Amino acid sequence: MRFEQLNEGVWAMTYLVVDESTKEAALVDPVYDFMETYLTHLEAEGLNLRYAIATHTHADHITACFSLREQTGCEYVMFHNTASLGVSTLVKDGDTFNMGSVPFTFHAAPGHTNDSMIVHVPGFMMTGDFLFTGAGGVGRDDLPSGRAREHWDALRVLDRFEGHTIVCSGHDPPGTEMMSLDWNRENNPVLSMSGFDEFDAWQRATSEKLGGVSKIKTAIPANLFGELPEHIPWLD
Repeated sequence: MRFEQLNEGVWAMTYLVVDESTKEAALVDPVYDFMETYLTHLEAEGLNLRYAIATHTHADHITACFSLREQTGCEYVMFHNTASLGVSTLVKDGDTFNMGSVPFTFHAAPGHTNDSMIVHVPGFMMTGDFLFTGAGGVGRDDLPSGRAREHWDALRVLDRFEGHTIVCSGHDPPGTEMMSLDWNRENNPVLSMSGFDEFDAWQRATSEKLGGVSKIKTAIPANLFGELPEHIPWLD
């Protein structure tokens, strides 16, 4: 198995998983802005894209999963309770499928959104906005379908994973080194909190500091209905 992060110099992470024996590939949280880069990369390496996977319904960018499915015929995978249309494969908590010799296992991790999940492959857990690296804590819970109490309660799902598993977040500063779950237990402030009240206060302070999400009015409808808008302001 080969595993790499594709997006350079931006906060949004996309992960490529390759079964080298079959040349099958999966993209986790692909961003529409980089569609051509992904397709060029896949073609250059002779890879067959089997799966495009979204860890949750994104509010800050347009997913490339719809477009990749249209162009390559891959399966578009999301958690079963998502409101997104056009998803071809719905998974539930604990579901597993193989891509060649690589097992993918899906774990419900609601809170940031109701359809948030962790995608696990051997040695790596792709957490989307459920868990960030170190000081980043976790994703905010004040966006559509977010619930702070659910997020706090769902942190127990982390007990399912071995401590050496690398946490691969959906957003972190460019160049961030992804660290193990055990490292995050020592260095991520959320994972050392004593109770929900502390977490809720942290969430409120974080949301106030971050302010509004500039892309949300474009990204959410596009990600729910699978239709690209005629005008994508940030691509001008």
